[in-house]
Amino acid sequence: MIAKLQIQLNPALYLRDPQTTELGQKIVKESIFLIDEIGFESFTFKKLSIRINSTEASIYRYFENKHRLLVYLIAWYWNYIEYRITFETHNISSPEKKLQIAIRFITNKLQDDDNFPGISESVLQHIVISESDKTYLTKNVDKINKEGLFKGYKSLCMTIASYMNEINPNFKYPRSLTSTCLEAAHQQIFFAKHLPKLSEIKNDEDIYERNFEFLSTLIFNTLKK
Repeated sequence: MIAKLQIQLNPALYLRDPQTTELGQKIVKESIFLIDEIGFESFTFKKLSIRINSTEASIYRYFENKHRLLVYLIAWYWNYIEYRITFETHNISSPEKKLQIAIRFITNKLQDDDNFPGISESVLQHIVISESDKTYLTKNVDKINKEGLFKGYKSLCMTIASYMNEINPNFKYPRSLTSTCLEAAHQQIFFAKHLPKLSEIKNDEDIYERNFEFLSTLIFNTLKK
């Protein structure tokens, strides 16, 4: 039963659902490792085809281009995070506790989840930290948005914002605060590792815990006001 668990994604993300075939799963799995190794700019379907011992044409049967593949991977990540948050908060009534759990999940260093053996969540998180803004910082963002490709990200944002509304119904900007913190969750890690002058968070063994403390302080202090 565990092997059958799947994250359901918008069909517009792909030409053929990669979760339904062995080759498709291999494309997704190995693209994560390859993008993490060489970066999205250097990543090509040709390089991926060599890695999986297939052809570029076979990859194009699943994804229109490499940007659409990146959007797919990032969408999978945020849908996975919402799945974990929803599961962990299912029997919790306190909105403060639910929000704390949500903050923990968006700031934690992920471990690979055996429920989804075809995806390395820990490596995918590296891509989210380094590459995720490239999914929407594009001239085609409005077209992509109309296709509903950011639906999972928006859904996660609305879920977390709903906890904020429960805590403080008078707070005017729950979605703005949520989206800001979702971006900060990976930006602060990136800054700590590569642009340390932009963050007090240090690149050490406590980096993820400090990120959690920072966002918790920012969110709960803002809601109190």
